[in-house]
Amino acid sequence: MAMAPLEPEAGNVSLKRAIGPKLLILFIVGDILGTGVYALTGSVAGEIGGALWVPFLFAFVIAVLTAMSYVELVTKYPKAAGAALYTQRAFGKPFFTFMVAFTVMCSGLTSASAAARAIGGDYLREFVTTPGLLVSILFILAVAALNYRGVSESVKTNIVFTLIELSGLLLIVAIGVYAVLTGGGEPSRLTEIHAEEAGGLMYALLGSTALAFFAFVGFEDSVNMAEETQDPSRNFPRAIFLGVAITSTVYILVAITSSLLVPTAVLKESSGPLLEVVKAGGITFPPQLFAAIAVVAVANSALINMMMASRLVYGLANERVVPSGLGWVDPRRRTPVIGILFTTALAIALISTGEIRGLGDTTAFLLLCVFTVVNVAVLVLRKDRVGHQHFRVPTAVPVAGAVLALVLASPLTGRPVEVYVRAGVLLLVGLALWAANWAVLRLQAGASAP
Repeated sequence: MAMAPLEPEAGNVSLKRAIGPKLLILFIVGDILGTGVYALTGSVAGEIGGALWVPFLFAFVIAVLTAMSYVELVTKYPKAAGAALYTQRAFGKPFFTFMVAFTVMCSGLTSASAAARAIGGDYLREFVTTPGLLVSILFILAVAALNYRGVSESVKTNIVFTLIELSGLLLIVAIGVYAVLTGGGEPSRLTEIHAEEAGGLMYALLGSTALAFFAFVGFEDSVNMAEETQDPSRNFPRAIFLGVAITSTVYILVAITSSLLVPTAVLKESSGPLLEVVKAGGITFPPQLFAAIAVVAVANSALINMMMASRLVYGLANERVVPSGLGWVDPRRRTPVIGILFTTALAIALISTGEIRGLGDTTAFLLLCVFTVVNVAVLVLRKDRVGHQHFRVPTAVPVAGAVLALVLASPLTGRPVEVYVRAGVLLLVGLALWAANWAVLRLQAGASAP
């Protein structure tokens, strides 16, 4: 079964290149910010201890290595489809390309499910007290309803949410600055590492870094905007590097502030860890207002991921690599209703299987597998020459990126077995879809044969 080319055919109408360099930077920042830092900071603290900033720093280093590989590929092949396009070009194996694409889709579902779990946690409890699981499921159903109605997040709308998300994190940083200037907080916590509890220093660092990496996912989505970006070969390198650098700086400062002001045990037990920072900050700021900011940040992450997942299912169905029925579009709303129902059902199942930490860890694991493939693809595609100038990274960068991504995806991190089981089940769903489609196409081919 051949997989159709992942690029538009000659003669087709191309997408409008409407995204300039500033909008691209803001889009990338907005894509990275969200659930990871707002909801999982406490879980990372539980892995490492008071030196909360260390895993965020390590995760930044690994993220920037892979970001450099993405920059080479997106400037070399300025087309939509991202990791799937690079995989197909590098290896030419339709089934492998499909599994990479399906893994990206699954990472969006686990990320949205983690966000839904966060919505039902401590941030929402500032307003109402309801069962967390019920709220999470109702939230995903609400996202599905919006998705069905055709609500699309334009880049400019995304900027509004980005500014809201960023304002909440900058408030945390400001609280940290105030604490330092007034002699508040406990600086000694910043060097505490709970290596004994995690099975040793290496496991503490690897486990916490693998979890913190969830906060950095999102920059890889930006390559899907390549066909709508002005002069992508010039603008993408600066935009991705600035976007990752800005978010990394904010994350590390937020991590320092969190550890400085809130005991590790308190952070560890909270599903709204940054709310604990606001309450302990020594300044007058309404906790409910910050909780509302956090809910917007987390909800936006879920909406973007669920829209991405449903559209990816629709695209795979159109490429005839999964059953074509999954690509059915409601003629009235012109939205991929079957794709929405399919991804929503998977998301509800995921929400029912884990908490924020487990779902976030699953997202990081799935994307680390994809990042390993992308880094290897950079090396394989060095032999493919293109007719325009593009960004090129030193060979050591994709090598280091692939090795480090593979290490963080491995059992060396000490992540729970449930993460691998959850990811494995999701990939088996993809395998089943591929097999079912293959069987149907074979039957159709047999029936049409003379």
